[in-house]
Parts: sequence; structure tokens; C-alpha cells
Amino acid sequence: MEQELTIWIGHVRAAIAAAEQREAERRKGEERHPPTPDWIAELGIGAGAPPTEVHAGDCYAAGKRRRVIDRDQARALLSDGIRTCTHCRPDTNLGVLG
Repeated sequence: MEQELTIWIGHVRAAIAAAEQREAERRKGEERHPPTPDWIAELGIGAGAPPTEVHAGDCYAAGKRRRVIDRDQARALLSDGIRTCTHCRPDTNLGVLG
């Protein structure tokens, strides 16, 4: 009986160690993940292509070709006539209407 308990304690300790390792890896992954930007410019196709649309940083509709921009750059792009995303509506949040 004592030997069986010792084996079970070993299994429990191994399970705890594995869970702690997974948690440590999850935390490390979160630390390495860059923060979500406030604003992004979706870029056209090709090297050096100009922006085609402005999005909020967490917009699900933004394409893969993108550049992080700050608030002033986003407002300037919208003022220059670059399209605003119809899903996240950055123009509303930036106070650039019309």
C-alpha cells in the first residue's frame, strides 16, 4: 500500500510540474507578443506601396500588409482621402468626419 501511494505521489508531482511548465511557457509567450497598436495603415500590393485604408489596431478586417501608425499619422491619412475601414470606423474615434 505504501509503495502504491509513493507511485501516486510521483504521478501527482509530475502532473503539477508539467502544469507549471505550461503556465510558464504561456506567460513567456504573452511577454514576447507585441502590444496591439492603436492605429494601422493597410498597404497596397508591391514594395513601397502607399496606404489604402486606415484601421484601428485591433480591427479584424485589416489585411496582412500593414504598417503601425500613430494618431497624428492616422488623422493625416484620413484627411488626405485615404479610405476608412467600414468595420472599425477609425474616423469616428479620431474625430475626422466627412
